[in-house]
Amino acid sequence: MSRIGRMCGGTSATQPATANIQDITDQVKCQLEEKTKKKYPIFKAVEFKSQVVAGTNYFIKVQVDDSDFIHIRVFESLPHENRPVTLHDYQTDKSRHDELDYF
Repeated sequence: MSRIGRMCGGTSATQPATANIQDITDQVKCQLEEKTKKKYPIFKAVEFKSQVVAGTNYFIKVQVDDSDFIHIRVFESLPHENRPVTLHDYQTDKSRHDELDYF
């Protein structure tokens, strides 16, 4: 299996969001709304980076309003652990053009 472009511990390149990334994003929407005390009428994953650890961290840019974005960090455990995805951190007040960095 090739590890080019996806070394353990490093983040991948930024990629357009996929249906799987949108599904992961949807799973943590309630967690984010609880932490920010806000409801988001739009919750669309735009792009993401991933980081392989003992599971996978996803750094996802999410559109939450016409011109308002949030960056979220979501952890997905290894499949055999059978745990739900969890929101680990977030950054608010982002724009469409803000770089998706490790946080």
